[in-house]
Amino acid sequence: MMWKWLGALLLFPVQMVYLVVKAAVCLVLPPKLRDLSQENVLITGGGRGIGRHLAREFARRGARKIILWGRTEKCLKETTEEIRMMGTECHYFICDVGNREEVYRQAKAVREKVGDITILVNNAAVVHGKSLMDSDDDALLKSQHINTLGQFWTTKAFLPRMLELQNGHIVCLNSVLALSAIPGAIDYCTSKASSFAFMESLTLGLLDCPGVNATTVLPFHTSTEMFQGMRIRFPSLFPPLKPETVARRTVEAVQTNQAFLLLPWTMHVLVILKSILPQAALEEIHKFSGSYTCMNTFKGRT
Repeated sequence: MMWKWLGALLLFPVQMVYLVVKAAVCLVLPPKLRDLSQENVLITGGGRGIGRHLAREFARRGARKIILWGRTEKCLKETTEEIRMMGTECHYFICDVGNREEVYRQAKAVREKVGDITILVNNAAVVHGKSLMDSDDDALLKSQHINTLGQFWTTKAFLPRMLELQNGHIVCLNSVLALSAIPGAIDYCTSKASSFAFMESLTLGLLDCPGVNATTVLPFHTSTEMFQGMRIRFPSLFPPLKPETVARRTVEAVQTNQAFLLLPWTMHVLVILKSILPQAALEEIHKFSGSYTCMNTFKGRT
């Protein structure tokens, strides 16, 4: 037993070096992309914003079927028609992911009408955009129900069949605000931090589940209607991401089985700074960059 323990202890640093070198090589060499031609993709919040761009990107890359969930039928119908014009089979279902019973009911309807879902993209989200004391209690609950609990319900609805098939992928469109919160979006930051913990736990839990994987995407501020009015101090240095860029990088992360993706790459610096700098220094960074007051002009989706 002692020799076995010593052997594992000596092998561990070798494994760490190998994995780091392997990751570095993968950054240089073009990765092999997963074939999507047999995949049925369900995107929550798929009618507009990043969700619509995700539907386009999956269609461009050859997904077999695309299923859109959302709360606004007009947007869902428009996106569905666009995807069908691209030559990809597409369906939509009206579903509020914050409503557990509705999620389970619509998941059953999807399986009966379309078939098994092999890629689930949890994209639906809302932001209240106010301080804690100015926030409406119902709006705060809505953020947590849709942004966090909704992922519990959708994952529970589709993951069991993925495990049976040994083929599946759970994707979460999160936010860098899960790692570095800002004032004025306390509901959104809290829900995204909870969502990140959910995905981190889920990703580790799937290590012994062959054929089933997870991807968490953490983008910087993206130029969509949801965060309309948000302003940072140096937009030329830190321009908002384009939703089509986020969609493209997300689908690539699925095809290369990347567990966590920060967008842009400079956000890795933010994570490092948060782990080494004192709180007072971090506060000064927030004030200097303008993130301390960026939600003062927030309007949100009209």
